[in-house]
Amino acid sequence: MKTITKAAGASIMAMVLAAPVMAQTTITGVRDVNDRIDDINEIVEEDMQRAEDAARFGNPEGRQGLSGSASIGYSGKTGNNESQEFSGGVRLSYAQGNFVQTLGAAVDFAEDSVGKTKEDIFAVYDANYYFDRSFYGFVLARLESDGLASTAGDVRRDGFIGFGPGYRVVNTPDMTWRVQAGIGVSYLEDGLRNSVTETGYLAASRFYYKINDNVFVTNDTDVLSSDSALRANNDLGVNFKVTDAVSTRVSYLTEYNDNRAIRTDNKLGVSLVFGF
Repeated sequence: MKTITKAAGASIMAMVLAAPVMAQTTITGVRDVNDRIDDINEIVEEDMQRAEDAARFGNPEGRQGLSGSASIGYSGKTGNNESQEFSGGVRLSYAQGNFVQTLGAAVDFAEDSVGKTKEDIFAVYDANYYFDRSFYGFVLARLESDGLASTAGDVRRDGFIGFGPGYRVVNTPDMTWRVQAGIGVSYLEDGLRNSVTETGYLAASRFYYKINDNVFVTNDTDVLSSDSALRANNDLGVNFKVTDAVSTRVSYLTEYNDNRAIRTDNKLGVSLVFGF
């Protein structure tokens, strides 16, 4: 299926700002604007790529063995203001027959003349074993850490590990629907290092329907239940390929948590990729 997230070209503004005669200095702010445009383009395209759901057709017939990517970024500033920033990320995949494992990790550190301003760590491990084209088992582990959390209202560590079965109810080129459910352990620690460990039950649904060559609909649902809270997210999206150069995604995200004063948050999102 042709991916609609590839723009046919860049906008006129992006091409002008990227011209060599304009990119020689940052005093005028031209390079900063160009970098910001690149950031926006990346966010929009990633949003639309997630809607495609590369895993919707089951065990991908991709590269066997080990593969992945890594990136590191550092910046240091001296003078009137002193600061340092470091970020790094790695994504690894290991496939051996019907067993596919992925590992992703990212770190983000920053400090200025006063002290540390950011100390974040993220890590996710996902393993799937495909018994056949419809039935599979999964193991999922996640960890988020904020080293600067210092109050009871801050989350210092948030971790979860769980496992369970999954099943593909429908698996055709025009419609896919898979569901999975499992049990796991949730760990939560606040900024005062008070922690709670409890059993959690999770369920998820991934639905994709291709209306025609230009329009498809997705609906992703995740539910996590534990003694402390019932949390549920639902992301409904409609994706339009207006022309070969113009693609649009409209999404509506609902987040529910019965442990909050206002239990439900709603978010409307519109993404547009175009070129000429």
